[in-house]
Amino acid sequence: MLKRWIVRALFSVLMVAVPVASALAFTVTDSAGKVHRLADYKGKWVLVNFWATWCPPCLEEIPDLIALHENKKNKLVVIGVAMDYRDPKAVLQFADQQMISYPVVLGDYRMAAQIGPVRGLPTSYLYNPQGKVVAYTVGALSRAAVEDYITKKK
Repeated sequence: MLKRWIVRALFSVLMVAVPVASALAFTVTDSAGKVHRLADYKGKWVLVNFWATWCPPCLEEIPDLIALHENKKNKLVVIGVAMDYRDPKAVLQFADQQMISYPVVLGDYRMAAQIGPVRGLPTSYLYNPQGKVVAYTVGALSRAAVEDYITKKK
């Protein structure tokens, strides 16, 4: 309980501390072949999460990311970008086992550069409904922290 509170508090501080910046117009293709463009999500919050199957904090946040993506009241879309993998099939099998319902992109650092630097995993970027990066964090995040941030910015 204390650990989750610390993570939530840290995320809130990091999210607030990041100045608003212009978003790069990213285009990524998920594992199902669907193209996702930032412009396609105008009017919605977009959370781009960089993760890896071997990363414990990444695995810890997956249930919260699923809940965020499936909770339509926040008008938030989650896009997961798998990084640092050897076998794409293993990543997709892992995503199926975890019942990840949000789009999964098989990424690399060149593709990630469209969105922003990935200095550690997990790394998340949050775009507001106008398509601007309003926050980013390196480290696990929680559903509550993201929802609190969105609520305060509405």
